[in-house]
Amino acid sequence: MKAIKFLGLCALAGLLVLISAAVWFDRAFHAVHVLPENTMMFVEPGSPVAKIARDLETQGFVKSAFVFEAGARYMQLRYPERGGLKAGEYQMPVTAAPRDILRILQMGKTFQRRITIPEGLMAVEIIALVNAADAMTGEITDIPPEGSLLPETYHYTRGTKRSDIVARMQKSMTAALSELWEKRAEGLPFATPEAAIVFASIVEKETAIAAERPRVAGVFVNRLRLGMKLQTDPTVIYAITEGKTRLGRPLLRRDLEDVDSPYNTYKYAGLPPGPIANPGYQSIAAALNPETHDYIFFVADGTGGHAFGKTLQEHNRNVQRWRQIQRSKAAP
Repeated sequence: MKAIKFLGLCALAGLLVLISAAVWFDRAFHAVHVLPENTMMFVEPGSPVAKIARDLETQGFVKSAFVFEAGARYMQLRYPERGGLKAGEYQMPVTAAPRDILRILQMGKTFQRRITIPEGLMAVEIIALVNAADAMTGEITDIPPEGSLLPETYHYTRGTKRSDIVARMQKSMTAALSELWEKRAEGLPFATPEAAIVFASIVEKETAIAAERPRVAGVFVNRLRLGMKLQTDPTVIYAITEGKTRLGRPLLRRDLEDVDSPYNTYKYAGLPPGPIANPGYQSIAAALNPETHDYIFFVADGTGGHAFGKTLQEHNRNVQRWRQIQRSKAAP
């Protein structure tokens, strides 16, 4: 009889221990604490739960690797449809419990990095930005063709190949050009999508004001239709630098006269043989749907935009005003 009572007491004690352990574990698994200042966590592909738990404890995201691992295994058994822990880079919240972090890793909502490519950069400049981007892998050594990369913001995750980002830029350019080419105006003075990119790159380099791009495009369309030379400085700069660097100095009048290159639109009529930059979506749209007007001249107006003229006389007046603005800026 005493043995039975002893065994009963042992069972009761064991039950109390299990209940206490369960209560302790539940509290520890749901206990919220402040995370470290560096809230970025990277889960390597193929990492087992035990390693992830140790890494979380080492970096201060959980207080106990044991609690996190045990909770992760229990939740995977109870909710198999949620799947395992996903690899990738995560940005943790400021405060969280082990259960919260487990849910974040189960959902796989990894941190999205981004790289922004400004409009009008040359291919060599874009590749320099890609090669300098953080958390990508590989290196780009071959420069893609000028005008083949669409400037915009691209999101990526840690470990993304740089070659994949460049491929996305090229795919985006192809898609944008295909879309806008179908919506082009009739009677444009160029016949192919490739020529449209050349034309758009000139528009891109001539003005940074989005609202002006259709008007600038209309000026160059008028010049082409009239058989005039385009006479645009950015093409001469591209001829001098060969698309490999910035000019680093003002363009001189003798450059317009001495540079013998098909990119020198002061010497050669028509479009240059290739793009001089990578135009953005809006510049391509402006090139394919230019504003209809009678302007054939434009010059800076001192506000960041341009003054447009229909006649040489009107243009000369605009040039005179621009020179007065330059002189007033140069004065003490």
